[in-house]
Amino acid sequence: MTPRTKEQNEEIRLRRLAQIRKAAADVFLNKGPLLEIRDVAAQAGLGYGTVYHYYSNKGDLLHDLLWDALERAGGWLEAPPEVPRASVSGKAPASGHLGLAPAADTGNSAAADSRSGSRETAAATELGPVATAGVRLLQLWAEDHALYLLHKQAGEGFASLPEARSAPLSAAFRREVLAPLAALLETGRAADGDAASGGNAAEPPYRLQHAEMLLAALVGCASLSLRRGKLYEEAVDIARFLKL
Repeated sequence: MTPRTKEQNEEIRLRRLAQIRKAAADVFLNKGPLLEIRDVAAQAGLGYGTVYHYYSNKGDLLHDLLWDALERAGGWLEAPPEVPRASVSGKAPASGHLGLAPAADTGNSAAADSRSGSRETAAATELGPVATAGVRLLQLWAEDHALYLLHKQAGEGFASLPEARSAPLSAAFRREVLAPLAALLETGRAADGDAASGGNAAEPPYRLQHAEMLLAALVGCASLSLRRGKLYEEAVDIARFLKL
């Protein structure tokens, strides 16, 4: 058998790390700080020794998981939301969160899809910039549990990590996530005519606090839907409930 090259070994290592981190995020949603390396190994379908080779303790694993998620956390403010057209099973829901009905029969499926697409497009255009960003973030959380965990931990001050590790992560989160969101919120207020007409714009600390409260509200509302596996489909409902 031909020995693997360094590039192949590195590819395997990175793929294994991604597999372990994804499993850890899934386990953390259910067990929180009670997570153990053996739980992650079982979720990932790997041997305990394999996971332990990469992470000898859950503190290192959580630390790397959160930093890795932070690298993916940027850019969601500019991405448009996707209004879901089908359930996870691939079948259109009988009564979706946007009030969409499935086609009556296969012969009318093309026409139904066209009407459905038009209604979904209309629903998406009803959302303002803040709601649009909120929906997209919720959808990303549904697809990537590590991102949800990042935002949840940020709202708790990364208390699961020692201060030496939590402080740099908090600073990076504030810079990469809170500051851009605060800027979007200020733009949204101005667009709605809510910005101070007398020229007294909100101070940066207040804008950051507003962004923190919004993310905390999204995290709280997303929890139940995420556990039920319905967060992607219910993202628009949550944005409307919070009146973003």
